[in-house]
Amino acid sequence: MDKDNRDDFTFAKLSNLKLPVTFRISQLEGTRQPNSITQLLEKPELRFHGVQLPTLSDLYVTCQLVADNKPLTIPFRTSFKAFKNSYTWNEWITFPVRYCDLPLNSQITFTVWDIGGPRSAIPVGGSTFRMFGKKWTLRRGKHRLLLWAGKEADGSVETTTPSKVGTKDEMGRLEKLVKKYERGDLPKNDWLDKMAFRKMEEIHAAEAEKSENMFLYIDLPRFDFPVIFCEPHNPNLASTSSLPPPTAQPNITPALPASFNTDPHLWAIVDPEIVRENPVEDKHRRLVRSHRSSPYDRELKPNAKIRDELGEILAYPPGQMLTSEEKDLIWKFRFYLTREKRGLTKFLKSVTWRDPSEVKQAVEELLPMWTEIDTDDALELLGPGTVDSRVRAFAVKQLSRADDEELLLYLLQLVQALKFENAASDQRSTRSLTNAISYDDSGLTDFLVERGVHNAILGNRLYWYLMVEVDLNKDDRVVAKMYGKVVFKFLQRVVESENGSERREMMRRQGVLVETLSKRAKELRTNKDPRPKKIEKLRSFISDSKNGLINMSPIPLPLSAHITITGIIADKSSIFKSNQYPFLLYFQCVDGSEFPVIFKDGDDMRQDQLVIQLFTLMDQLLRKENLDLKLSPYAVLATGPQQGMAQFIPSKSIAAIVSENGTLLNFLRANNPDEGSVGTYGVEPSVIDTFVRSCAGYCVVTYLLGVGDRHLDNLLLSPDGHFFHVDFGYILGRDPKPFPPPVKVCKEMVDGMGGAQSTHYARFKNFCFTAFTILRKNANLILNLVALMVDANIPDIKHRDVHEQIQEKFLLDLTEEEAIKHFEALLNETSYFTVVLDRIHDLAQYWRS
Repeated sequence: MDKDNRDDFTFAKLSNLKLPVTFRISQLEGTRQPNSITQLLEKPELRFHGVQLPTLSDLYVTCQLVADNKPLTIPFRTSFKAFKNSYTWNEWITFPVRYCDLPLNSQITFTVWDIGGPRSAIPVGGSTFRMFGKKWTLRRGKHRLLLWAGKEADGSVETTTPSKVGTKDEMGRLEKLVKKYERGDLPKNDWLDKMAFRKMEEIHAAEAEKSENMFLYIDLPRFDFPVIFCEPHNPNLASTSSLPPPTAQPNITPALPASFNTDPHLWAIVDPEIVRENPVEDKHRRLVRSHRSSPYDRELKPNAKIRDELGEILAYPPGQMLTSEEKDLIWKFRFYLTREKRGLTKFLKSVTWRDPSEVKQAVEELLPMWTEIDTDDALELLGPGTVDSRVRAFAVKQLSRADDEELLLYLLQLVQALKFENAASDQRSTRSLTNAISYDDSGLTDFLVERGVHNAILGNRLYWYLMVEVDLNKDDRVVAKMYGKVVFKFLQRVVESENGSERREMMRRQGVLVETLSKRAKELRTNKDPRPKKIEKLRSFISDSKNGLINMSPIPLPLSAHITITGIIADKSSIFKSNQYPFLLYFQCVDGSEFPVIFKDGDDMRQDQLVIQLFTLMDQLLRKENLDLKLSPYAVLATGPQQGMAQFIPSKSIAAIVSENGTLLNFLRANNPDEGSVGTYGVEPSVIDTFVRSCAGYCVVTYLLGVGDRHLDNLLLSPDGHFFHVDFGYILGRDPKPFPPPVKVCKEMVDGMGGAQSTHYARFKNFCFTAFTILRKNANLILNLVALMVDANIPDIKHRDVHEQIQEKFLLDLTEEEAIKHFEALLNETSYFTVVLDRIHDLAQYWRS
């Protein structure tokens, strides 16, 4: 959004909002008058009504989503609550309907019910609330609904129980101002605001006392932007609302402004010529970039002002587009920038790839002159935006400087980058033979194959990554064939290498092992046996020597090829309670040790694999700066689109620890007592240090990757103090729960450090800030790795702007000091000791599983 142009605005489309409709029923306000003695004498049954009780009666609320005079859901009701001083529910209701599926005239009916006698209820009052405002925007924030006394809510289009009526009162006026304040439309002034809110509370109390009306308060989610009603553009779908089809002239209702259907900011008009070259722009570009001046360009150096401008452009994150002026400036100083390693990716964005003379100079003259670039830029050049194979070959050459250990960190993405190679793409039919772009092979396949053959551990991972892609892309013949060729080439080169036949046989046996386990997992998952019976069957299956699991010739474990296994220990193997019934297998290692592994079938583990890979990378980046945050990125390997393995770390969930031990400190004290400890609450100091460091590490890495759906069952703690997260079904900001805190720190974690006032909590915050600063410097590397996964068909990445999601977390538009301040504010916002009572309730709701 351009801050200088106040006419611009930002909004979200309802069709993109895939979350379920959620709201909170807060409280009921107003005075209920008991029936008079005359009424009781006329109708004795009225004495059983709840309003006659000396205490607050057991009211409850029913609500239902309706549209076009038809119900969209069954009625939902609040759970039983015994009220003491006021009718306050503070209960969240989630309808089984997504926002994107709502019709424009959606309404929610609310009816408050009271006891009407034995097994009967009477309506206290009803109200009908419209989901969309006059300007087709989804309503948000706190709302006060007028209750129509004694009536059940009427959900018809022309409702007789509207939530708002024309009459205005002082409280209604003030509440409108509060909404404006919350949206940021009114300036904030802390000392004055406190006085104003105090005064408003007094006015509220006085108004409520003299008002005869009753009001129900509800809270709707506060989204970052206004959400505008918009149906998905699909002509085959029947319209579910009163909106006309997209091709028809919109039928403007009287409530809408007259300019609504002509406003250019709201209606997109398709320009069929947008993809064609603009001759005016081309002429301007050729004049600005006149090649006749190139001898002069070689010696051209920027002055101080232009140098600062270039520095700003070079600092842009990878996904940021350059303006035509910025491209021209980069082109002008292209020879000067050849000594600047950050400049290559920006320079290549400035090249007009349809101009053969520019391409020729850029790739044949300037590219060979360029200084060596960093890994993050090399990865960016292997993305879908780079079509010239010579540029891709340059990136591969830069990557060849990385050792095997570093290459293993990027291998997952490099296997994805094979999709963007020219041999795999189907763009050849549209290519012009006259342009100067090269479509030869860049050598990425040969590079990966050679390194995989040279290093057995790297080769083992490469083999499994490729096999999963072959299986995954069965429907895309071009891509499946390409990956099939790479697998064939790799195995051929393995056989030709020293001890090659033995290595090839090892990989075959790994495949047989995975297939045997997968087949058995499917059978046990789908049969109706109780869990103990399933465990018994699994153990007898492993014990049966003809299945080749209890004793086997030594082979590398697919999950971690540096571990050689000789069999599975039947007595220790088990099955988890989860829906998919994953196996817990204890592998016997060749050195006599045991290695526990979770084997899952029926679950896509590629997203978990990606998250763990990025956690491992972040851990390495922190260690490189001498910061060890005791992270435990356990190994994960997807062995197929719907199966995989994960390393099992002996630990307990925070939910189980709290249930069994009361607090995390009690658990750590029981496992690592130290009676002489000073300041570590009777726990061994090194264990508390590990706990504090690992909490800080996971707090930062889960924030940066936007890990969602956190609850006390997927936060784990090992007896030696290592805290870690598992189960990464929601990442990059997606979360099935409303109002997720950006930084995931629960009360139990803070208590385990000794509380928010302890020195350990202060150390925890400092570790967080240091880790955030270090990883922020490596933002481009993480951005490029995630961006290379856009075509990997991973649920939370496909069809989303991953650059935008992650950039937002790194706060790259702020200085380092401003970024840390902002991160500190986010951290404080999630602390149970600094937030207001309402927010504590939201947080407590979030952490429940």
